[in-house]
Amino acid sequence: MSFTANPRRGYILGLAAYCTWGMFPLYFKSLEGIPAIEVVVHRVLWSALFGALLLMIWRHPGWFRELLAHPKRLLALTASGALIAVNWLTYVWAVHNDYMVEASLGYYINPLVNVVLAMIFLRERLRRLQWVAVALAATGVGLQIIQLGVMPWVALILALSFGFYGLIRKQAPVAALPGLAIETWLLLPVALLWLGLNPQAESSQPAFWGTGQMLWLAAAGPITLLPLLCFNGAAKHLPYATIAFLQYITPTVLLLLAVLWFGEPFESRSWIYFGFIWAALAVYSWDAWRVLRKTAAT
Repeated sequence: MSFTANPRRGYILGLAAYCTWGMFPLYFKSLEGIPAIEVVVHRVLWSALFGALLLMIWRHPGWFRELLAHPKRLLALTASGALIAVNWLTYVWAVHNDYMVEASLGYYINPLVNVVLAMIFLRERLRRLQWVAVALAATGVGLQIIQLGVMPWVALILALSFGFYGLIRKQAPVAALPGLAIETWLLLPVALLWLGLNPQAESSQPAFWGTGQMLWLAAAGPITLLPLLCFNGAAKHLPYATIAFLQYITPTVLLLLAVLWFGEPFESRSWIYFGFIWAALAVYSWDAWRVLRKTAAT
């Protein structure tokens, strides 16, 4: 049976995925009393369980056999799992400690980090406007370092960890759901070891398992995987360039939540380095749109 793209459905699924990712702080703020590392441990546990259940419902025939036939992919998924754990831990810590504005900066510069990584590791050539976009983004980050006198570690760790995560997953072609399930399964021993070595942790107390906080922790599984399924559905119905533009929704929603809802400061000087980042994204998007039109015309 042939597949017919449905752009309207694609946009709905894409908006659902990126808006959900942007509103993640509303969820993680509800777990503010629990240390970030404990939240991530439970995110691994419940994502592994929920991923297994989803694989029983939405079957991916032959994925395990194919993985065994290419053991290097398992090694790659081990590395990508470690990177996504670092990304999750940094993000949750940023939300708990009111660094959401800086976290949004990290996700704004992530597409440009991807361009640089592709140039370095995949030997892709940058077009002239891509160089301009990278230079503008580097200027914005540099100005933040100069003005604030500190390195924007949260933004850089989020952008680099997710950038390298995407690079590794590109090199190890495994479907999204089986891939994420395997990553969480590989992290499962580490998560269980952490719980075993920390009997004083809140979630290790028997009384905690009957509380609302425990239910919120268990919700980390579906909250992690459902937006991913929406994203994969959108990718089937929309051009990749459109998906690339939609990804800016997440840091924009995150920034608006940080400033308007949670009251994080956004000083006048912040407009300067964010302005360079937004200009970089405008140049990058214009270049991608121009190349897409040229390709379609030929």
